[in-house]
Amino acid sequence: MATDGNFVQPAIPKLNEHYDHWAMLMENFLRSKEYWNLIDPGIPKHAAEAELTENEKKTVEELKLKDLKVKNYLFQAIDRAVLETILKKETSKEIWDSLKQKYQGTARVKRAQLQALRREWEILQMKNGESVNDYFARTLTIANKMRMYGERVSDLNVIEKILRSMTSRYDYVVCSIEESHDLDTMTVDELQSSLLVHEQRINGHNAQDEQVLKVAQDETGARRGRGRGVFRGGNVQGRGRGRGGRYVDKTMIECYHCHDFGHFQYECPKKPQDSKANYVEVDEEAVLLMAQLSSDGKSNPQDMWFIDSGCSNHMTGRKDWFSSFDFSFSDEVKLGNNYSPKVAGKGTVKLLINGVVHLVRDVFYVPELKNNLFSVGQLQEKGLTVEMKQNKCRVFQEKGIIFETSMTTNRMFAVYVKSGVSQPCFQVSSVPPAEVWHSRYGHLSYSGLKTLLEFNMVKGLPSLTPPTHLCEHCLKGKHQRDPFPR
Repeated sequence: MATDGNFVQPAIPKLNEHYDHWAMLMENFLRSKEYWNLIDPGIPKHAAEAELTENEKKTVEELKLKDLKVKNYLFQAIDRAVLETILKKETSKEIWDSLKQKYQGTARVKRAQLQALRREWEILQMKNGESVNDYFARTLTIANKMRMYGERVSDLNVIEKILRSMTSRYDYVVCSIEESHDLDTMTVDELQSSLLVHEQRINGHNAQDEQVLKVAQDETGARRGRGRGVFRGGNVQGRGRGRGGRYVDKTMIECYHCHDFGHFQYECPKKPQDSKANYVEVDEEAVLLMAQLSSDGKSNPQDMWFIDSGCSNHMTGRKDWFSSFDFSFSDEVKLGNNYSPKVAGKGTVKLLINGVVHLVRDVFYVPELKNNLFSVGQLQEKGLTVEMKQNKCRVFQEKGIIFETSMTTNRMFAVYVKSGVSQPCFQVSSVPPAEVWHSRYGHLSYSGLKTLLEFNMVKGLPSLTPPTHLCEHCLKGKHQRDPFPR
């Protein structure tokens, strides 16, 4: 880079596919050289040289010399392919205008490009997991492009757009900023710095929660060996002899033989050498992390949910897990063996995962299904992130991790859960709607219910299908009683 005394000459910006960015840099470069007046408005047209005075001729020669310098800068900024298209341009202004029309187009083209930018601005939303800096960069890029095409986009417009398009995790931050700041006087940089502080705080809490969850999982995985152990993760008893070289803290391990703490039964120094212990060996490779274990160490296989990327919808064969149910829904699903069982309804299932009750909506009830299936596609549609790597499957939401499971020996991902519907009063009723409305109207006949529906005599009465069996209470009420014999 050339130097002039103690000053470093600025580099000439090179024209690439981003013309708008180059034009801004080149304009600033020419203004710093005091040559921009040769581009805008350009060299004025004078009369014939014979009619000019000596001072005017001198001024014209100086302007032409400066114009040659500007042309030299422009020639250095563009490549040979573009240079060959502007060789016939005489002045630097003609070269500038030619490049501007070539890359920005006519007024009609600019209007079309501005319309596309307006649409992109309207649908702009912050993505899940996107950082504040990345979203500000996307927003300001579109705003600056609109300004280059003549659109008036103020800082207030940018601030309001960012605040109303943030994700739900920033809702309380947006409300706080709108209540405590005057948006008319606030700058974009102030908004960005404020949101960055809140982002660091949120990410810090999520990282801390994930670290605590990981520690709890490590302690859960350490339950192995002959003995009874009480761990910090809860009063859970783990039995069996496991595999692996993970370190086990034995300070809370109780020996079955001497009932002292600090060692397993097979390590007990008080046990006779010729005695043989009766124990049950458990293969812990088939036991999954994030399992909701009961206090006696047993888990019901029907409580296992498989995470299936080839499943189009959540499905279960247990009707007692539904907290709400839609009897009117019916469909078919095709299994891997091309068998298509019937879907007898859908609803909401309450699942207890890691001590937290989660509502899983739009779950298909397939009576013939023996296993419970989580659909990866449906999880992602609900805004969750499913990550499978290093023999682990993790499901995240905006606030952090929901659950994590390890790959089984048969290369599957599954998780043990408990039903969040425990009391019968919260379980879904299996009474058909026709019987419900029959009872609500004092055991009115189904022909009477049909009449109410046809003539719109009752608002909200659904279309009912008569049941295949008769009402037990109606049969008892219409039963003829013989008189007592005298």
